[in-house]
Amino acid sequence: MESILALGIPYIGMLIPVLCLLVIFYFNNKEHKNKYAAMVEMSKTIQDPTEIRDLLDDLVEKKHPIDYRRSGVITMFVGVGLCLLGWTIGINVIKGAGFLVAAIGVGSIIAGYLYPNESAEITKAVEDFEKK
Repeated sequence: MESILALGIPYIGMLIPVLCLLVIFYFNNKEHKNKYAAMVEMSKTIQDPTEIRDLLDDLVEKKHPIDYRRSGVITMFVGVGLCLLGWTIGINVIKGAGFLVAAIGVGSIIAGYLYPNESAEITKAVEDFEKK
């Protein structure tokens, strides 16, 4: 019995990520099916085509641009936290990893200021450039 368990445990360990992915895909697919079924039921009761178009526009997932400044601040403070953890424990490898993550966060913050993502910021940057 022990030999069967000894052989089965590595297989189970390798199959757990696959199981997690299958569960994620199952529930994601179930959510999409429910959303589309609700859209069909609502469109059956609505007579005006413009209201149907508005309903469809509301249900479309809108993608927002990446805010490099926000994600950079988060990444930088994760790095600072790792650095403090390494300093508290006394492990230099964790301190080094913390400094690396913090440096990546600072780079993301700088990228957020170099490449603005909102139209108002882009317009302001162009106007500032034209003044020079």
